Amino acid sequence: MMIATESILSELEACKQICIESQTACIDTLKYCKSQGGQYMDMTMMSMMRDCAEMCMMCVNMINDGSEFMGNTCSLCAQICDRTAMACEQMSGDDTMKFCAAICRKCAEYCNKLGLNSASYFRRSSLVTEDALMSI
Repeated sequence: MMIATESILSELEACKQICIESQTACIDTLKYCKSQGGQYMDMTMMSMMRDCAEMCMMCVNMINDGSEFMGNTCSLCAQICDRTAMACEQMSGDDTMKFCAAICRKCAEYCNKLGLNSASYFRRSSLVTEDALMSI
């Protein structure tokens, strides 16, 4: 049991770290796009980066709080990160855009994994609670 708990904690920690990296990359890339102007001022792409930064921060907060909605939040974060990566990849000749896309892809991978794992993790813990209540 101890190993499983440590494994879950290290997964949570790794997910938090990549979410923070992704949030930072999106904010930095958004500033970069504004400074570049022209084709970089794509409102859809810029909105995606803003949404992604917001969602990554929410994900970190949910993990920190041990929220029962953490799994859903992580799954949604994964979707937004994927979409943001696709938007950034359209600017294929630019290293800053490629870097943001790569971080978002990595974040999507971690969040997706955590979203899938935490759903069963929370289900198990709530079943334990119900069993405990039944025996009172």
